[in-house]
Amino acid sequence: MRKRVSQDWTVYKKSAINRWSGDTLKSLSTEVVRLSSTNTSRMKNVSVSSDSSLPERSPKISLTRMQPAEDLAQLGQQILQVALSHSDSETALTQIAKLLGEVFQVDGCIITFAPGVTETSVVGSWYFNAAVSVSPQKLLQPLQKLAATIPTQASLLAIDNLHALTHEALTEDKDFPPTIKAVLQIPIWEQNKLTSVISLLCYDVRQWDELAANAAQQLMTSLSIALAHLAQAQSVATLQRQIQTAARTKALLNQLTVASRSSMELNQVLQMAIAGTAQALAVSRASILLLKYVEPQLRNRVREKLPRAKATIASEWCQDVEAYTCGAHHSKSAEQSFWLSECGLCQQALVNSPQPIAIASKSDLQLSELTSCLAPIFDFSQFPAALILPIESQGTVLGFLVLQHCGDRHWHPEELSLVELVCAQIGTAIIQNQTLRQVQSLVDDRTLQLQRSLEVQSLLYEKTRKHNEQLRQLNQLKDEFLSTMSHELRTPLTSMSLAIRMLRQQGITPERQAKYLDILEEQCDREINLIANLLKLQQLESNQAPLKLETIDLKVKLQALSQSFRQTWVDKGLNIQLDIPKSSLLAQTDEEAFDRILQELLTNAGKYSHPDTTVVLQVTHQVDLQLNQIVLQLINTGAGISEEERKYIFEKFRRGQGVTQQAIQGTGLGLALVKCLVQHLNGNIEVTSNPTDDSAAAYATCFTITLPQTFAR
Repeated sequence: MRKRVSQDWTVYKKSAINRWSGDTLKSLSTEVVRLSSTNTSRMKNVSVSSDSSLPERSPKISLTRMQPAEDLAQLGQQILQVALSHSDSETALTQIAKLLGEVFQVDGCIITFAPGVTETSVVGSWYFNAAVSVSPQKLLQPLQKLAATIPTQASLLAIDNLHALTHEALTEDKDFPPTIKAVLQIPIWEQNKLTSVISLLCYDVRQWDELAANAAQQLMTSLSIALAHLAQAQSVATLQRQIQTAARTKALLNQLTVASRSSMELNQVLQMAIAGTAQALAVSRASILLLKYVEPQLRNRVREKLPRAKATIASEWCQDVEAYTCGAHHSKSAEQSFWLSECGLCQQALVNSPQPIAIASKSDLQLSELTSCLAPIFDFSQFPAALILPIESQGTVLGFLVLQHCGDRHWHPEELSLVELVCAQIGTAIIQNQTLRQVQSLVDDRTLQLQRSLEVQSLLYEKTRKHNEQLRQLNQLKDEFLSTMSHELRTPLTSMSLAIRMLRQQGITPERQAKYLDILEEQCDREINLIANLLKLQQLESNQAPLKLETIDLKVKLQALSQSFRQTWVDKGLNIQLDIPKSSLLAQTDEEAFDRILQELLTNAGKYSHPDTTVVLQVTHQVDLQLNQIVLQLINTGAGISEEERKYIFEKFRRGQGVTQQAIQGTGLGLALVKCLVQHLNGNIEVTSNPTDDSAAAYATCFTITLPQTFAR
C-alpha cells in the first residue's frame, strides 16, 4: 500500500509542475481586489506608497531590496525546497509563512488549506513578535470568510483598514481581534477551485502597493506547487495513519477478543485495552472508569434525573511525559473514586451516550461550560485534550473510556471509530466477566448446598448405621435373653418334672422320697428367685422400686453376713476376712437393698474364687469438707475378669467366658441387680482384676462400692 502511495505521489508531482507551467502561468493576471473604508472597487496595477509605521526589520530578503525576477525566483525555489524537504505539513507551512512574512515585512502570516482539501485542519503560522501573537485557530474562520469574498480566480484581496470596512459581508463580522488592522490575502486556485489561502497580517493600517501585489502574483506559481505538494503529502500521511491505525485496530481487537474468550482476569483485559489504544493513538494517558449504580438501571425507563452512581478508576495507563519515554504503569489514583454528581464532564458523557465528548484544547473545555464541576482525576492542567466515550451494554452505561493528551490534539474520525470498537469489546468483556462471576457464584452456592446435603446424608447414614447396629445388638440381646431365660426356666422345670415323676413311682423308699422333695423345693426356690430378680430389675430400671430409709449399723450387719457365708463356704475351703472399724459405723440407707447387694457380691465371690483362698471384705469411712461416704471393697482370688469382659460385666445375662465349661451355676442377673441397687442408693460400683504375685493364673478381683453415709436426693 505504501509503494502504491509513493508511485501516485510521483505522478501527481509531475502533473502539478506541468499544470502550473506554460499556458497556466500566462493566464494569471495582476488583478487586485481592494476593500477600503469608502467603497469596494476592482483595480489593476495599483501603486501605493509603503507604510512608514512598520517597525524596523533587517530580513535577508525584502521587497525593497530584491530584484523582481531573480530574487523572487530564488524565493520560489526556497519555498519549493521547504515543501519537498519536510514530511510534516504543519512544520513546512510554518517555515513558508516565516519566509513570506519576512519578505513582505508584515506582523504575521497564516497559511490555511480550504475546507475539504485535507481531512484535518492544517495551519501554518508565523508572527514577527510572538508575545502579541493571535491563535491561528481563532483566525481560521474569519480568514476563510474573508477569502470567500474574492470574486475571480487570480485576484488578490487587499484590505488597508480592516475595522473601517463598509463591505456588507464583513461589517458585521466581529471575529477579528482589534490588533489586526490590514490584511493581504493570496488565494491559490486549482481547476477553478480555491485550495488554500495565504493571509498577510499587519497590526497597523497599511496601503498595499504594486510591488507587494506583483511579488505575490509572481510567487503564486511556486506557492501553488508547494501547497499542492503539502496537501498531497498531508493526504498521504493521513492515508498512512489510517492504514497504521487500521492495522493496530485489527491487532488490538484480535487481542481483546482472544483475551475476552480466555480465562484472563478482567483487570488484565482492561489494562491491555487502554494500553493498546493509547499506544495506537499516541496519547499521553488513558483510563477506564466503571460505574456502580446505587439503584438498578432499567433499559427502557426514561431518565427523569441523573442516576446515583459512583465512578471508580478500574485501570489506568500513563506515558512518562518528562522523559519522553513510553512506559505503562499503574497510577496511584487507581484507587480513587467519586460520585457521578461531582463531575459535570461524566454527567454530560452519560447524557450524550453513545456519542463521545471530544475536547481538543483548554479553550474547548471552557466553551463546554463544564469547568465548574470536574473530577480532579482528569487533571486538565497537564492534559488539556481529552476524549471520553461511554462503555455501553444493551442501553446501560457501564463506565467511560478516557483518553488524554499532554498538548492540544484534534481527534480524527478514524480514531473515534477505533475507540468505539474498543469500547464495544470492553463492554462485552465486562458483561462476560459479570456473567461468569454470577455463574461461578451460582455454581459455588450449588456446590456448597450439595456438599452440605452430602454431609447431612452422611450424618443420616451414620446415624442410620448406628441405629441399625443398635437394633442388631438389641435383637442379639433379645435372642440371648430369650435363650438364657428359656434355659434358666427350663432347667429348674425339668428337674422339678423329673422329681415329680420319680415321686409317683410305686415302692419308693422314704429316703429317696425326701431326696426328691428336696430337689423339687430347691428348683422351685431357684425359679422363684429368678422371677423375683427379673421383677426387681424391672422396678429398678423404671424407677418404681420403693425406698425404705433407715439407720443401720454396718459393723453388725457385716459380721452377721460373714458368719452365714463362712458356714456355706466350708466345703470349698473358702475363708472370709473382715476389715472393719472397731467402733460402730452407722449409715442411712435401705437395709433390704444393702443386704441384697452384699449377698449377691459374696455369692459371686464364692462361685469364682479358687478353693482354699480368702475373701476380704473391707469397709472404710471417708470424711472431708465435701465428702462423707462409706467405701466397701470385696476382694477375691480367682480366674479374674478380662478387660473385654469388664465392659459388660454388669449387663443382664452376661457371664464370663468358661463358666459354662466349669459348670458354674448362675443366671447372669446378679451383678446387673447389684449395679441397679447401688445406683438406687445413690452410690457407685467399680471392678478391677489384676494378677497376683503368687501365681500368673490367679487374679485379685476387687469390687469397690461407694455409698453416702447420709442418703440425699
